[in-house]
Amino acid sequence: MSANIDRLVFRFAGTMVLASLALGHFLHPGWYLLTAFVGLNMLQASFTGFCPLAMILKKAGCKTGQAFD
Repeated sequence: MSANIDRLVFRFAGTMVLASLALGHFLHPGWYLLTAFVGLNMLQASFTGFCPLAMILKKAGCKTGQAFD
């Protein structure tokens, strides 16, 4: 079963948040800025519907979902 764009965006965002938290804890607190960036991008996408990753995935031929048409 192939995932649609919505699921791929959420998977990518979750992976980035967890990775940046681990990097911030173990390497340097500056990595927490990546967590903030991902969170801000998700927040703005919820209001505007604009998601750069969703646009890239759509051009790559991924199946669209409900959130990012």
